[in-house]
Amino acid sequence: MTHHLAEFNFGTLRHDWDDPRIKGFVDGLDLVNGIAARSPGFVWRVSDEDMDAAQRDPQGPFGGKPRIASTLSVWRDAPSLEQFVWNTVHRQFYGRKAEWYDVAGNGNLVLWWIPEGHRPSVAEGMARWTHQQEHGDTDHAFGWSYLKDAHLWQSRRCDPVAAE
Repeated sequence: MTHHLAEFNFGTLRHDWDDPRIKGFVDGLDLVNGIAARSPGFVWRVSDEDMDAAQRDPQGPFGGKPRIASTLSVWRDAPSLEQFVWNTVHRQFYGRKAEWYDVAGNGNLVLWWIPEGHRPSVAEGMARWTHQQEHGDTDHAFGWSYLKDAHLWQSRRCDPVAAE
């Protein structure tokens, strides 16, 4: 069976979605998501509407926190995801995360292999992230360093968000 790589990330914005201080982030979402969708190896991502509903649901995986920003996508393989993350305009937006995201609760990323054709839910992504937090990198849920065919994250990654 062929497998694809699922990617789930989330963080808490410093300000509300309509605050001018995060306008650059909000204005760039369509650009970044469009580039992802056209990138070699991109398979699928949760729609904006479905993600918004998951983020706002008080009973959902984020507890209805209004300033959560998240992405759940599926890629053919790790090199495809790495090329998008570190070699497109996405990297410029990632590099500005300190402007837009709170220090606490930022940089939450989990990866896992899924059978080709499977479309993971946000709840599944959160369960995988929780598993990784509790058990570290395992075959069930992991970060970049667990992937033997991923290397760009080491040389291209941006500095972490610093505390103010």
